[in-house]
Amino acid sequence: MNVVTLTDDNFETEVNASEKPVLVDYWATWCGPCKMVGPIVEEIAIEFSDKIKVGKLDVDANQASAAQQNVMSIPTLAIFKGGELIAQQVGALSKTQLTEFIESNL
Repeated sequence: MNVVTLTDDNFETEVNASEKPVLVDYWATWCGPCKMVGPIVEEIAIEFSDKIKVGKLDVDANQASAAQQNVMSIPTLAIFKGGELIAQQVGALSKTQLTEFIESNL
């Protein structure tokens, strides 16, 4: 699987210490729009595997990481470079929109 499961315990090593930029999908099992975005994020993980790392963080199970990044609504898609949040998009995106969001922030 090309998508890393992110947790409060591994966020620092998987995201902040990553050599590649990281796309983080903040989601929850009960979130309808998150379920729409999920398969798109998985496709992006495959297509952009040479450029970015992709991770998914369940906000219900990992509230500390979500709170630390001030995630108030889901789905939230965020791009981190060198441990710094450089871009964030709230709400469901189409594959085209997500691709443009990533490419404009790489």
